[in-house]
Amino acid sequence: MHTRNLSLRSSVLALAVVAACGTAPAFAGGFQIKENSAVALGRAFAGSASAPGDAAIISNNPAGMRLLGDGYVVQADVTALNLQAEYQNDFNRDALGRPLSGGDGGDGGDLNWIPAAYFAMPLGEQAHLGAYLDAPFGLKTEYDSDWVGRYSAVKSELKTIDAGLSFSYDVNPYVSFGGSVFYQYADAELTNAVDFGAIIANTGLLPPGTFLPQSADGYAKVEGDDHDWGFKLGALFTVVEGTNIGLTYRSKVEHNLEGDATFDVPANVAPLLGALPGNLFSNTGGSAAIDTPAVATLSVTSRLNDQWTIMGDVSRTAWSSFESLVVDFENPAQPNSTETFEWRDTWFGSIGTEYQVNEQLILRGGIAYDQTPTNLEHRSPRVPDADRRWLSLGATWMASASTAFNVGYTHLFTSEPEIATTSSTGAFINGHYDTGVDILAASVTYRF
Repeated sequence: MHTRNLSLRSSVLALAVVAACGTAPAFAGGFQIKENSAVALGRAFAGSASAPGDAAIISNNPAGMRLLGDGYVVQADVTALNLQAEYQNDFNRDALGRPLSGGDGGDGGDLNWIPAAYFAMPLGEQAHLGAYLDAPFGLKTEYDSDWVGRYSAVKSELKTIDAGLSFSYDVNPYVSFGGSVFYQYADAELTNAVDFGAIIANTGLLPPGTFLPQSADGYAKVEGDDHDWGFKLGALFTVVEGTNIGLTYRSKVEHNLEGDATFDVPANVAPLLGALPGNLFSNTGGSAAIDTPAVATLSVTSRLNDQWTIMGDVSRTAWSSFESLVVDFENPAQPNSTETFEWRDTWFGSIGTEYQVNEQLILRGGIAYDQTPTNLEHRSPRVPDADRRWLSLGATWMASASTAFNVGYTHLFTSEPEIATTSSTGAFINGHYDTGVDILAASVTYRF
């Protein structure tokens, strides 16, 4: 019976170690990153799939490449995303009802740099070819290793990068269709503390009180990566001169992350685990399936006069495909683990404007609302996600007829997301986060 109890608890613990393989936080809903363009950032990504003057449309809507003109275009973007996520502890207890040791974890956010690059060229008079490199999902949180929520999360990091090739065909000057095929690479690293004191106490192998929760902390780390293919479809309609409607669909990408799970077991615990059947909490390989979600977008841009242009975007992200995560360990003694996420599909909506000051200077701004796919029941310290409101500003300076410099800035206003979660070993934390996000991007566009 004791061995069976430990096996069951080790299964749950193993889940806690790896369950977030696909859920490192980001700055759009869930772990999505919209920030692939300084120009679009400056108007809160309104017009991302329908506005001229931004080479990121090669990725955002392949059909929109005719808006880049007849020549060759090269654009390089870099975005700095600074997340502040400070946990405010309201109530915490271990499995015996005692207060958890440790502090509030410090600032769990981080400064992250996201690059993007684009190239487009005409193919005759009606077709266009483009290539791009951007990062659609990911980012990072990391807390102090001894904070109160250490049994749920310490470090969570997910990186993805897309390398894509786009093609478009202009049926006429008013109707274009396009598509893109991209190769996506994903890499994850996740860590948390392991309460071996609570695990050993629950086995009944030793007299009561020999081991207690929080008396023998270990550490676990999971690393994995994968790569797979996806596609995008797009259409662009110019309904009247100066007014464009863009429609895009981005496919989901199915990943099977493969890598290693490593465990740091305290010296006074290792002999006890070694006396049990199997080889629990030994370093092992493993895999976990996760999909990056499909996204559909409707985008509209309208030039009102020689100076003013308005635009808007609405997009739907299919997070409901992220229902659960199953982890398959290579170690036969470590049972497979499943965690339910039950995320919901989300909406993103934005409106923006541009003002042409003169031939050299364009000013822009925008606002947006971005839903979170999670809620209090499923929110984790790994993803302290909440609904957010965007306020964006930006500018373009035409240094010459061929060269433009672009900047964009966004501040995200968020509610205070609440956390009420219990780790696999019974450690309960209840609190809220003081969060803030500032995003600054710059790019250069060169036409030849």
